[in-house]
Amino acid sequence: MRVLFSSTEGSGHFNPLLPFIDACVARGDDVLLVVPPKLVTVASKLGVPFRVGAEPAAEASGELWRRFPQVSPDEAAVLANREFFGRLCTAAMLPAVETACREWRPDLILHEPCEYASAVVAARHGIPQAQVGISLAAIEASSLGLAEPALARYGHETVERLRSAPYLTRFPASLDPSPFAATRRFRETGEKTEPLPDWWGGSTAPLVYLTFGSVVSSSPAAAAAFRTALDAVDGLPVRVLLTVGRAVDPAALGPVPANVHVEPWVPQADVLGSADVVVCHGGSGTTFGALAAGVPLVVVPLFADQPANGRLVEAAGAGLLVAPSGGAPGTMGVPGPDDVPRIRAAVEAVLADASYRAAAQRIAAEVGMLPTVGEVLGEVQSLA
Repeated sequence: MRVLFSSTEGSGHFNPLLPFIDACVARGDDVLLVVPPKLVTVASKLGVPFRVGAEPAAEASGELWRRFPQVSPDEAAVLANREFFGRLCTAAMLPAVETACREWRPDLILHEPCEYASAVVAARHGIPQAQVGISLAAIEASSLGLAEPALARYGHETVERLRSAPYLTRFPASLDPSPFAATRRFRETGEKTEPLPDWWGGSTAPLVYLTFGSVVSSSPAAAAAFRTALDAVDGLPVRVLLTVGRAVDPAALGPVPANVHVEPWVPQADVLGSADVVVCHGGSGTTFGALAAGVPLVVVPLFADQPANGRLVEAAGAGLLVAPSGGAPGTMGVPGPDDVPRIRAAVEAVLADASYRAAAQRIAAEVGMLPTVGEVLGEVQSLA
């Protein structure tokens, strides 16, 4: 079978596709990726053919993201889902996806939910498709509704077919009731992990993994988020690993506490195998990865689905939510000095109370009972 994969530029959007790419290769399927320029380095390491699409013009996307922190959460959701993903990214990627499908003729398209160009082409040519979820199903259904006006120019069948296509998600049903009728849940098989280097001179103190994801790292909110988090863990009796992304110069962070080690990037599975708590923005990749590994969280959300993910974690008893107090009333929160003691107290509470880890481990056990990626892939391919 020929399977085409497509994604927008964020690693959190692309990474959920990786186990399905591996499973297709293992089954002997022909695989082709269509990715934007920022994923070329990642795609080139996978050993499968890929084509490069376009990305939105820097001026258009830059203006959109400059407005992002200044508007209400509802307006920010429209900017992200309708204007960026629905309008700019779809138009940029559509020529490459259209050409790939016309020339290569895939039997099935697998894409992440924000990559709408492949959904447009699938509807045009009657190609079976499936979405590989990156967030909570209800949020992704809402995001599709927000993007629908931008997608209307391509025909009503695009959205109709997306809503009825298989929706594949890593989140267990207890956390994530799904409005998609064709929802299939899966678990990823344990990947090989490596022990972390001893960056802390032999210390065995609890390990705090601090990350704000790939998107935030390149946004104007990054400096404030990193500085606030660093001040919050300064002096705590813990080891801290901070990952800042490859777009951030660690020297720009300012003074780094003695208990903190900074890296551009570390394989998440390696960190989660040793972490005692994760402090993060609540991005779905980080949040789900921690829960699937049985690690509790402190969530400091900034935008998009992150507040909802934080509420989910807190309601499940698997961590605490610390909503940023910064920003003008009604705008997106940006963590600042007033949040330092709140984040610090949350980290101390999660480390001190074993019930948070126990709740995270119960979720991990539920995830472990789901079908494998290969089993779900076989079902989707049989439908195709």
